[in-house]
Amino acid sequence: QVQLVESGGGVVQPGGSLRLSCAASGRIFSINAMAWYRQAPGKERELVATITSGTSTNYADSVKGRFTISKDNAKNTAYLQMNSLKPEDTAVYYCNGDLLSYLNGGLLQRNYWGQGTQVTVSS
Repeated sequence: QVQLVESGGGVVQPGGSLRLSCAASGRIFSINAMAWYRQAPGKERELVATITSGTSTNYADSVKGRFTISKDNAKNTAYLQMNSLKPEDTAVYYCNGDLLSYLNGGLLQRNYWGQGTQVTVSS
């Protein structure tokens, strides 16, 4: 059973920083891509940043220059470094992973979600 577990959320003042982590566990063969999404109250879930199995990254315009996505392949963990945080960054942040895992002697490609971690930016 593959699981994604986020950590690192919390309350921070405007201009502050937080680092989110997303650890993938289970019988993982490989990770094709990982991403961070967020959902603010009353709004749809939106894509924040993605990173591929290589080092290619992509960001939403609203976070470019402030957020950095990275990963540690050995730990099957992705990170989201968030700097210069604004009140409008307040949301539940979700990790998403496109993974290959071992199943019944073969490989299963599937998309997984973490449970989410709350980020609140407020003075």
